[in-house]
Amino acid sequence: MTLGAKTQPAGPSSGAAGSNAPAARPRGGRAAAALRRVPRPVRLISPLAVLVIWQLVSQFGLVDEATLPAPSTIVAAGWETLTDGTLVPALTTSGGRVIAGFLLGGIVGIGLGVAVGLSKIADIAIDPIVQEVRSIPHLGLVPLFIIWFGIGELPKVLLIALGVGFPLYLNAASGLRQVDFKLLETGRVLGFSLWQRTRYVVFPSAAPALFVGLRQASAAAWLSLIIAEQINAREGLGFMINNAREFYRTDIVIFGLIVYAAFGLICDWLIRLAERRVFAYRTSERAS
Repeated sequence: MTLGAKTQPAGPSSGAAGSNAPAARPRGGRAAAALRRVPRPVRLISPLAVLVIWQLVSQFGLVDEATLPAPSTIVAAGWETLTDGTLVPALTTSGGRVIAGFLLGGIVGIGLGVAVGLSKIADIAIDPIVQEVRSIPHLGLVPLFIIWFGIGELPKVLLIALGVGFPLYLNAASGLRQVDFKLLETGRVLGFSLWQRTRYVVFPSAAPALFVGLRQASAAAWLSLIIAEQINAREGLGFMINNAREFYRTDIVIFGLIVYAAFGLICDWLIRLAERRVFAYRTSERAS
């Protein structure tokens, strides 16, 4: 009886502790929701402040214009490259290299990843070789590529393809390995064809990892392009930057780097947009 009397208050206290535990989750959820509701213009305050400080530092001569031009000077340099017919052909050439390298690397990377993810034999035969090659920094292969393929377009495209292929391979293989084979067996029992099982089971299970790979591959493609266009490029953004460097046009060099970054961000945004479209059903499930 004494023990029972002592243990009686434990019920409410433990219940209070239990009721307090889940209470922390809504608080964190409300904080995250509040952050998401912050207007986008507010998020631009810090970047704009950096630009203003940068402009003032350059304008008042605290930093040499030849070393770090003011943002207004860089914008003027960008307008100059646009009006004199330099920028558009450079963008077209560089964009073509990225597309060609992305397609080649995507076909090879996803193809090998699918084979390794679905076949144990392919996993044993292919994965060790890919992992050994992946351990070599692909940007360090530039000298070999020049010896093997010359200084034309081929080594540039292959370097981009190599940078793109590895993240797509790894994520495709990883995504397919995570497919629940019980669901595949259920689909087989229900009479689903191979195409239906692939569409309704395999792809939805592997697609999240594949989209992560696409975003990583996009970043790798533009990084590889910057290095690839140093291989005796006679056109493209890299050529424009190198030509500006010869004449100490730091403003054009920085503008070219900003263009690289802008296109990388645009590609990443497009991939995220496609991901949201593909997984729109998840948003509706959360809302319900």
